Amino acid sequence: MKKGIKILKVLVIVILFIMLLSAVSRLVEPKYATELIEGHFISEYYNEEKNHEVIFIGDCEMYSNISPMELYKTEGITSFVRGTPQQLIWQSSAILEETLTYEKPKVVVLSVNCLKYDKPVSEAYNRLTIDKMKWSKQKVDIILSSMTEEESFLSYVFPLLRYHARWEELTQEDIKYLFDSKENTYNGYLMEKDIRPVENLPTKRELSNYQFGDICYTYLDKITKLCKDNNIELILVKAPSVYPYWYEEYDKQIENYVEKNGIRYINFLDIIAEIGIDYSKDTYDSGMHLNLTGARKLSVYFAKILKNDYNLTDFRDIANVSAIYKKKLEAYNKAVLEN
Repeated sequence: MKKGIKILKVLVIVILFIMLLSAVSRLVEPKYATELIEGHFISEYYNEEKNHEVIFIGDCEMYSNISPMELYKTEGITSFVRGTPQQLIWQSSAILEETLTYEKPKVVVLSVNCLKYDKPVSEAYNRLTIDKMKWSKQKVDIILSSMTEEESFLSYVFPLLRYHARWEELTQEDIKYLFDSKENTYNGYLMEKDIRPVENLPTKRELSNYQFGDICYTYLDKITKLCKDNNIELILVKAPSVYPYWYEEYDKQIENYVEKNGIRYINFLDIIAEIGIDYSKDTYDSGMHLNLTGARKLSVYFAKILKNDYNLTDFRDIANVSAIYKKKLEAYNKAVLEN
């Protein structure tokens, strides 16, 4: 009897210690509310009504260039951008796998920019994708496949191990968003309204190797199979970003892949004039990403492709969904009009 009570006491102490450690870890970890806001993008999906017929995955070429609100306004398409900075192909694969535990879209759109990278880039980028993910098999997979040599798995489990130095840098924001969060996107789209025109096109520099890495093809195969097994149409896209330079050798590899696997590839760089993009007005950083006017043009153009070529629902005529998007559009349109 006494032995059982001792074990119970030890168990209670261990549980209380873990709870305290978790609470302190949550306090010191970055909140991604007003600084490095890209670190919060991954988590904004969890509070969503899961009725998206189109899911976008990839890096900044997705969340800066595609506006789901414009897709809805134009064709009644429900969509969400599950994009994060420098999202690597194995991260895209795991994020898609996680998404499919919540819902099954009709179309998945993947940015091919990720195929250029076959190694983890940095811990900083890893954190922006991983920190705010819910714990799941997919989060574990991303951590294990993305960690640099300097990182440890436990630092993701207990952020205190990584962010203990922030203890002296805590602000009111850390208290305010301890159990709350700040939405910074519109269904995953980051709105930027500044204008910084393209002044010079990038120089084509010769590379020693243009071949996508084997690991990139392994995970692209996994994404392709995942979509086919779930009767999802997969579209590969290259955003109309002039920086960094996009090589013909990259394009040929993707064209060979889609022909072999029976999927679709759209290089928006080839149809800039048709979309109506004006690089003197439609970019906020000299051509790396589109600003609001550019994203609206691209989104309206892509919405018509999605509606014409895929069996998507016009949710503007469905009361429960249109009610949700009425509120979303009010916030979006208000942000559009703000200086």
